[in-house]
Amino acid sequence: MTPTAATQSAAGLTQAADASLVQSVDWLAIAPPTLVALVALVVLVADLFVPAARKQLLGWTAIAGLAASIVLLLPLRAADRSTFCLTTDVQACSYTADRFTLVIQFLVLGGAFVTALLSLPDTKASDAKGSEARLPAGEYWFLLLSSAAGAALLPASRDLATLVVALEVASLPAFALVGLRRGDRMSSEAALKFFLSSVTATAVTLLGVSFVYAATGTLHLTELAHRLDDVPGQLDVLAQTGVVLTLVGFAFKTAAVPFHFWVPDTYVGAPLPVAAYLSVVGKAVGFTGLILVTVVAFPTYADVWGPALAVLAALTMTVGNVGALRQAADRPGSAVRLLAWSSVAQAGYLLVPIAAAAYTSDDQIGATVAYAVMYAVVNLGAFAVVALVGRTHPENRIADYRGLYAAAPVVALVLGFFLLNLAGLPPGIIGLFAKVTVFSAAVDAGLGWLAVVMGVNVVIGLYYYLRWTAVLFRAPEGEPVRHRVPAPVTLAIVLTALAGVVLSGYPQFALRFAAIGLF
Repeated sequence: MTPTAATQSAAGLTQAADASLVQSVDWLAIAPPTLVALVALVVLVADLFVPAARKQLLGWTAIAGLAASIVLLLPLRAADRSTFCLTTDVQACSYTADRFTLVIQFLVLGGAFVTALLSLPDTKASDAKGSEARLPAGEYWFLLLSSAAGAALLPASRDLATLVVALEVASLPAFALVGLRRGDRMSSEAALKFFLSSVTATAVTLLGVSFVYAATGTLHLTELAHRLDDVPGQLDVLAQTGVVLTLVGFAFKTAAVPFHFWVPDTYVGAPLPVAAYLSVVGKAVGFTGLILVTVVAFPTYADVWGPALAVLAALTMTVGNVGALRQAADRPGSAVRLLAWSSVAQAGYLLVPIAAAAYTSDDQIGATVAYAVMYAVVNLGAFAVVALVGRTHPENRIADYRGLYAAAPVVALVLGFFLLNLAGLPPGIIGLFAKVTVFSAAVDAGLGWLAVVMGVNVVIGLYYYLRWTAVLFRAPEGEPVRHRVPAPVTLAIVLTALAGVVLSGYPQFALRFAAIGLF
């Protein structure tokens, strides 16, 4: 071989080696969370130049960005797409846009969109002189969009490192959102409790991930599922410990008992739109991570996490319902506190199908996703009405809702509809269908005792939901207070009410929409 030929051959081998190290990026697959992150940066920079009187333009920019990111989900429905894959194994990828990813991203971005609508009135200057807004617009929109970007990234994450990074990107801005009201002591305390609990959860999760990596030598979820089948005997205890610690960390994020202590105070202290965001998007983030690590990464240890999640589900729904039952109608913040305890109880219901997945080969995860979609619609709607009433009654007691039907009949009927959905009573067919779906998952998996516990808790929930509903239609003690409904809040209430009515008329749509096929 001539020197020239040898040089060309060596150059060709070098180019081939370089090519194997270059990963092509599927920009369409990563477009939804990427667009939200870019809009967050645009809003942060624009805040430096937009005058105080026009700060609401930042909010409309954020809303437009969230709407555009939802539209970008549509072309991804055609086929599953993966990117950031290992060059030696195209099946091991860090980002996958499959059916599960798209459903959760739709839930997350839709929840952030409704939250943004609820937030617009609170980020507007209080008067024409440009006095300080109740929430600083630039910081608020940047933090909300940053958190939403992380939440949208998480369901697509297919390795533990990306999963933890996405979890923290979703969580860190949320701490600041909770404590963003300047000079509000309750808001600062709520942010501190939320921060401390989440930091603890993250530390436990990282310790568990490090143990799993030490035992298997990989972070990709699909690879973990295979390698955990053949862990050497001397590393088996390490692997089991890592699995348990990882699950404990995500249990913090889902507000499962006994890791729920931060929820009531955080929801009451946070701005109401932020409380609505945490109740839906924050919960979706925790449950998405839990599904990915249990069903996709750790199916080998189903005998460990299955019974543990079943017990957690029973404890969580019971403690949540009892906590909501104890809320006094005349206690300041009782309306928000009741919804907070209700969200803990709902977390227990959401855990049931995940636990059931350990006992059967059927796809039970679709039931959790369907329940999450239904819960997101009605809970966001309930928080939208609570945010509206809170503009007139800052203490937001349940007693403040007395006579709401006399003052605002449509608003009262809509809130009653949302509460009946959460209770699982007609005409809230969507709530009834959701609970039946979860109940069936427990029965099909042979968890009869858990189905009984769930049935008892549903009955407990009926009492406090119906008690609040009855207050709406009682005669007011004085002159009815008229509620001025800002246009963005009106739009949020209308969107959630329409979605609730459609799903109540055709509840099977939610189950078909959430048919994700992770197995």
